Amino acid sequence: MSSERARGAAITGIGVIAPNGLHADAYWKSVREGLGALDRITREGCEDMPLRVGGEVRGFDPADLIEEPFLVQTDRFTHFGMAAAALALDDAGLGRGNPAEPYSIGVVTAAGSGGGEFGQRELQKLWGQGSKFVGPYQSIAWFYAASTGQISIWSGFKGPCGVVASDEAGGLDAIAHAARTVRRGTGAMVVGSAEAPLAPYSMVCQLGYPELSTAEEPDRAYLPFTKGARGFAPAEGGAMLVVEDETRARERGTDIRAVVAGHSATFTGASRWEESREGLARAIKGALDEAGCAPEEIDVVFADAMGVPEADRAEALAIADALGAHGSRVPVTAPKTGTGRAYCAAPVLDVVSAVFAMENGLVPPTPNVFDICHDLDLVMSRARPAELHTALVLSRGLMGSNAALVVRRGGDSAR
Repeated sequence: MSSERARGAAITGIGVIAPNGLHADAYWKSVREGLGALDRITREGCEDMPLRVGGEVRGFDPADLIEEPFLVQTDRFTHFGMAAAALALDDAGLGRGNPAEPYSIGVVTAAGSGGGEFGQRELQKLWGQGSKFVGPYQSIAWFYAASTGQISIWSGFKGPCGVVASDEAGGLDAIAHAARTVRRGTGAMVVGSAEAPLAPYSMVCQLGYPELSTAEEPDRAYLPFTKGARGFAPAEGGAMLVVEDETRARERGTDIRAVVAGHSATFTGASRWEESREGLARAIKGALDEAGCAPEEIDVVFADAMGVPEADRAEALAIADALGAHGSRVPVTAPKTGTGRAYCAAPVLDVVSAVFAMENGLVPPTPNVFDICHDLDLVMSRARPAELHTALVLSRGLMGSNAALVVRRGGDSAR
């Protein structure tokens, strides 16, 4: 452990493809201003679904960033992941295609359901035209690990690779996995998650979730911590990061945007929200311990914000259990109410928001939420200026995973 702690894991690159922005800067501008991107779902074949509102990525052309041979082999969730990875690598100043040290860079992604749209299309060919019309890429494009594999092949990176399938909280678990891989000696990891749950087959698979909001008004569909909470609105898109050995990053003159300081995860069972109070509190305490961070040092909390009354109550109590009196004083925010929850990608987008928030000294607001019923200092209506050194990001999954991640502002770790 001591050798792992000696190697800092720095975030040096950010790439975003989200409903409210096709680039990290555009995403942050929308988050900072509290703009909502939730709207009626318009994807073909979804018109008659009882699920009406979600966060769609519009105006995205994967061909702008990904070569044709990769596009035909992959699903929309991998298109988002590869495009976000390209942006993150550019932001970090790292090349791809023929890297100087291919074994020094690895890839890890988190995935919630894989490539549903690609699988649906091939199943339609199977039953409509016959097995000879099913394409060979059906064997790989739907798979959870598809994004990791394609990003690795496309970039030429041959370092440690993996995929984390630990529910929605897997987005944070993947970042922690990448940080630990860097601390064990790998130079850099491309890490994150992107999801594409807004296709007919994928949407049918989600309809069994009681936590899903079926509201028809975009500004009333996702209202966590309020008396009007009625579930969450789903979203597509995601984010990729470059997590790099801090010393190596400084030597090559790259900006240290933030440092991954601590992480912990627990499991409390599917939809058992009352039990998630203890599980999430333990995850928070574990992350603080690993970061060597006192509760009072947390400057902002990016909440999971499920939007289900029992889950919201459990999260508010977990924050109080773990942070004590500081839990009711620390600013809490949930920018995802403006975009929807992109499953495993949702907490990765929250980490992106946390990095920008620390860089800009600004806690972004929680869109569409104006009156809460819990003892939290939820930032609403407009962004709040604040000196931010340390952020806590929380995530829970519908199947019972809980995770917490502590990130510090770039440059603070060198003090």
